[in-house]
Amino acid sequence: MEFLEVVQKRRSIRAFKTNPIEPAKLKAILNAINLSPSAGNLQAYEVYQVNQPQVKSALAQAAFMQTFIVDAPVILIFCANPYRSADRYGERGIQLYSVQDATIACTVAHLAVTDQGLGSVWIGAFDPGAVRKAASIPDSLLPVAILPIGYPAENPPRRSRRSLKDLIHLVEA
Repeated sequence: MEFLEVVQKRRSIRAFKTNPIEPAKLKAILNAINLSPSAGNLQAYEVYQVNQPQVKSALAQAAFMQTFIVDAPVILIFCANPYRSADRYGERGIQLYSVQDATIACTVAHLAVTDQGLGSVWIGAFDPGAVRKAASIPDSLLPVAILPIGYPAENPPRRSRRSLKDLIHLVEA
């Protein structure tokens, strides 16, 4: 697919088929994550891959009972690694750049999922401590997004977007 076609086809998928994800498709998504831009190319994020049903159930509870999560064959948890960028960027690296790095990686994954003919939804509503506990994530990392991935069992319509006139603001001197 061409990039803009991927962006146009992406939807938030909350219903998944039971079909497993082919290893080549998953590897393509993981490689895309690794190629994501990051501050200073430090890749101040970690990604946890979840396949086990009991961990998926715990994640669904940590995400305030978003039970559709358990149906996704694979779940990726994107975590900021604040201290990976601390030496170079200090407090700004800890507070901002590591979070940006993790969210950029999740965005790239979200689009790569679509490119592979799969579906996903960005989940940001969750208890970070419960996510850490469910997936055995160290306290030094900050979970910032959960991305369930699988073959879509739904085809939601494109939702309306703001007009460019409302969204884009031209700055003139």
